[in-house]
Amino acid sequence: METLVMSRKERDRMRIMVQLKAGQLTLGAAAPLLGLGYRQARRVWQRYQAQGDAGLVHRSRGRPSPRRKAARLRTRILARYRQRYPDFGPTLAAEYLVAEGLAIDHETLRRWLLAEGLRVVRRRRQVHRQWRERKACLGEMVQLDGSHHDWFEGRRGRCVLMVMVDDATNSVQARFFEEETTAASYELLAQWIRRHGLPRSLYVDRDSIYRCEGAPSLAD
Repeated sequence: METLVMSRKERDRMRIMVQLKAGQLTLGAAAPLLGLGYRQARRVWQRYQAQGDAGLVHRSRGRPSPRRKAARLRTRILARYRQRYPDFGPTLAAEYLVAEGLAIDHETLRRWLLAEGLRVVRRRRQVHRQWRERKACLGEMVQLDGSHHDWFEGRRGRCVLMVMVDDATNSVQARFFEEETTAASYELLAQWIRRHGLPRSLYVDRDSIYRCEGAPSLAD
């Protein structure tokens, strides 16, 4: 008897399909829960009705990738790596192998070396961030950042949601812009000032739109 192995996403879809089948959900309500448009959700539902749980499993699972390198080429490349480049990292080794006529992408080589035990992943220790108390009152510190996303789910192009959040009160000011630019941040900041007054400090990331990289010219 074949065991059906499902990913977490597929198991989540199965639970939604069960609710659809029981009449607890409509297809229109299920579509956003599936993260799909209505037509895509209808195709998934039809597949589930025809094939059951198996219809939710990705159809390419278990099939070899059409981009997979030939087994003979993999054997040659790994043998050459062991012979000449055992101390090289995958990026440098890939450059030398390509020069020898053995075309291989460095990321593919990295995966092969990991699978063969020829390379060990060394995890970097994360620097512990010291916890700090929140600011005492509105305006002491306001955080500003942009979030790039398909906010309108394909109904228009991607855009950025520029957001300002007060550290003490969680008060939020937000607005959509086409791009995360200095002009956009200035416009959002102006709206904040008109509403809450001038913040005492502004917390932003290291993006170049928030800082000046070079000395200004006379024209600037």
